[in-house]
Amino acid sequence: MCLIVFAWRPGHAQPLIVAANRDEFYARPSQPLAAWEEFPGVYAGRDLEAGGTWLGVGPNGRFAALTNIRNPNQPLGRRSRGELVAGFLTREQSVDQYLNEVARRSDDYAGFNLLVGTGEQLAYLSAIDPVPRVLAAGVYGLSNAGLDTPWPKVVKARSALQARLETADPQALLSVLADPQPAAFAELPDTGVGLATESLLSSVFIASPSYGTRASTVLIVGADGSRRMVERSFGPYGGHLGEVVVSLQGPIRG
Repeated sequence: MCLIVFAWRPGHAQPLIVAANRDEFYARPSQPLAAWEEFPGVYAGRDLEAGGTWLGVGPNGRFAALTNIRNPNQPLGRRSRGELVAGFLTREQSVDQYLNEVARRSDDYAGFNLLVGTGEQLAYLSAIDPVPRVLAAGVYGLSNAGLDTPWPKVVKARSALQARLETADPQALLSVLADPQPAAFAELPDTGVGLATESLLSSVFIASPSYGTRASTVLIVGADGSRRMVERSFGPYGGHLGEVVVSLQGPIRG
């Protein structure tokens, strides 16, 4: 997952709204959003190479999502980052317990940003500085650096989400995620991957022959515990492969 913008508003009629793009090599096998039959109440896509996921929901209002940290010089992790999302969705630890555990073994993974939450709490952990942070109400953006790092795509998508909060619906939020316009060269970050790659990766929606946005996912959580997820899948050059809609009425108990 390479771009997540989200609004966390405890007490609101829609306390959590998430719009996220997963960017990955098209050749990496994966399964679209679906129920995980071996874990009742878990709904997520699945990385078929390593078995984890990038975003999903679970019983008792659980939510988790992940982005990688872009650093071409970092070592490969001993474990797959996708298991960090799956671990929270399929277990019963509290937010604090889980993030403290992950913080203790963060060196097992290549760089990551992790969001985990329930209906009452949302928290963030970065491998750069693995100290769990409970998030206050607000609108946030996360890509392949720290939370709210002002990369052009983060600023653009976060502002677009902010403008649509009071009339949030999946189709409007999916349109935010479909923006293919790259940033101007003068605005690009320097993450060590070269100007051409920085430009390719600077758009909200990425399309190329081999790497790009594989899935665009919207999650809208209601105060009553209801959750609606819409996911669109894409192939090379941004070709549309399908759409999945999941509607969950009320909290699913573990």
